[in-house]
Amino acid sequence: MSSAQPIPSEQPSEQALARDKICVDTIRFLAVDMVEKARSGHPGLPLGAAPMAYVLWTQFLQHNPHNPHWWDRDRFVLSAGHGSALLYALLHLTGYDLPLEELKRFRQWGSKTPGHPESHITPGVEATTGPLGQGLGNALGMAIAEAHLAARYNRPGHELFGHFTYVLASDGDMMEGVQSEAVSLAGHLGLGRLIVLYDNNHVTLSATTPIAFSEDVPARYRACGWQVIELDDGNDLAAIDRAIRTARSERERPSLISVKTVIGYGAPTKQGTFQAHGSPLGAEETNEAKHNLGWPVAPAFLVPDQALAHMRSAVERGRALEAAWSRAFESYQQAFPALARELERRFAGELVDDWADGLPTFPPDATGLATRRASETVLQVLAATVPELIGGSADLDPSTYTWLKQAGDLESPLKSPRAVQGLIGAEWGYAGRNIHFGVREHAMAAAVNGLAYHGGFVPYAATFLIFSDYLRPALRLAALSRLRAVFVFTHDSIGVGEDGPTHEPIEQLASLRAIPNLLVVRPGDANETRWAWQVALEQRDRPTALVLSRQELPILDRSVYADAQLLRRGAYVLNPDDATTAPPAAPDLILMASGSEVALIVAAECKLRTMNLRVRLVSMPCWRLFQEQTPQYRESVLPAAVSARLAVEAASSLGWERWTGLHGTILGIDRFGASAPSATVFAEYGFTVEHVVEQAVALVAKTTGRLTWT
Repeated sequence: MSSAQPIPSEQPSEQALARDKICVDTIRFLAVDMVEKARSGHPGLPLGAAPMAYVLWTQFLQHNPHNPHWWDRDRFVLSAGHGSALLYALLHLTGYDLPLEELKRFRQWGSKTPGHPESHITPGVEATTGPLGQGLGNALGMAIAEAHLAARYNRPGHELFGHFTYVLASDGDMMEGVQSEAVSLAGHLGLGRLIVLYDNNHVTLSATTPIAFSEDVPARYRACGWQVIELDDGNDLAAIDRAIRTARSERERPSLISVKTVIGYGAPTKQGTFQAHGSPLGAEETNEAKHNLGWPVAPAFLVPDQALAHMRSAVERGRALEAAWSRAFESYQQAFPALARELERRFAGELVDDWADGLPTFPPDATGLATRRASETVLQVLAATVPELIGGSADLDPSTYTWLKQAGDLESPLKSPRAVQGLIGAEWGYAGRNIHFGVREHAMAAAVNGLAYHGGFVPYAATFLIFSDYLRPALRLAALSRLRAVFVFTHDSIGVGEDGPTHEPIEQLASLRAIPNLLVVRPGDANETRWAWQVALEQRDRPTALVLSRQELPILDRSVYADAQLLRRGAYVLNPDDATTAPPAAPDLILMASGSEVALIVAAECKLRTMNLRVRLVSMPCWRLFQEQTPQYRESVLPAAVSARLAVEAASSLGWERWTGLHGTILGIDRFGASAPSATVFAEYGFTVEHVVEQAVALVAKTTGRLTWT
């Protein structure tokens, strides 16, 4: 144990000890039976970690199984998501809407018990975990959420927010880089209501940990500013109880409770070995494990009445906890009605009615504005009307322009330089809305997911597009989990210039577009950027990636070109005049582009018009939104009769063939970039008006046989 004195707890009676053993073994063997019936899964973690999970869920976790969305509930994140059978057993036993029949359908089609936890499928699952380390990053975001809400809304005598975030993590979690990033930032921020229980069994999927992992994990956590408590016996319920009490009493540091356990505990030949990790024990080993722990071999899925009664008491306890909190909220409503209404709106996921009314319209400008700069202007307006907007960048605010200028920095009230100088004010400390994630892209994205899971926030993260590779696993999980979050990616092309190929994204756009349920929006000018932000905030069940330029882009004259609001439809005709003649004249050619290349095709169209070519210009900022339009609308933008189609985008050409068709052409980049001034790089890679015109003329000649131009 650490030197901190534990809070005293009552000594359990012999009756209570017997009951506790029955409950722990009920959890263990529900999990084992799930895996056996499915012939798939991970029995080792539940067998070893059931005691610590039992103590946490019955003695400390404040939750209401009949209302998994109570604002001030404690959050429990199973970062070791492969141990999902443990979580499903806990949810069933404590009274969540997860009947025993669903446990019997573990890992089957359409069940509420998928192989790894999914927050949008199973009541009571706080985060979609499985890829190791993600849950720790999510928990960082949840702990930030609690600290921010408490600082912003709690008042003396009216404390609405004070919940804990608990994590159960494995040796595999401790090896992941995202975990190290999250732990570092959590310690720096002093998030005292974050508690990690480390299932320290020294075994992973393929071997015992010494083959690849020998670091002193507790020492690393201490170095990151955490309180560390070490337990030698994962079956010692009293010691686990004392450790959690000690962790809860520490409010200036997050806590790690390292618990030595035996993976596959009780299984005669597999306990303590990697064979217990990721495969069913098998019928014979399961029966022997039950015999060893004094559990009936049959029937499977046994839930003794005593165990169910004790654990199901969480329902009445949770109802009472929430009722007491609701009375406190009623008092808060009377004392602070405006704040109470704001909280109700935030947790309902609703924005204020006029939130978008003040968003800017940018006048035409041939020199223009980088879309990252236009985004900055939009963000400042949003910061004033959307108080739930919170986020930051991975040490790149001066380049991504995502700092909310009047919203304060989210900092530890104890460690902030402002605190040292006595300058912490109402909009600083944990009440600030600008999160400085440091150079931790992966943890940043996982924490943003955690803020979204928590509820009451519209979170965002920002970095360069090239570094989307560093956070892609968390971005994918945001899409899978249907989270409302915004990922801002600036420096979106070879326009990065002198920084060269290491910083020039090529394949990233295609990679992001391949993620299901993710809106990837690459606006072509400042006004499209304004509408991109509006579209992003209007999403309720999916994340958005905003892809923005470093370089200035001309701001189109919208009295000449179509309204930028049409970005909502994913793609639209920029120059609709060709469709207004009587009878309508079919275009000879369709030029389509996104982002910085929209201005390029606009300039090319001016030249092609002098050659008596009818050119339709199509801005395509978001493929997915365009796919979601009716077939009639898509046909009105890209008529099937026009086969001469040229797509222009300074990125991988992969995917554009969907829009150009078999006879079209793609001007893209299918090799790495180069280091030189951006204008030089664009010219060398063929992104010039002259080259677009040349490609367009050749395409029309190929598809129509027309060889002369007047």
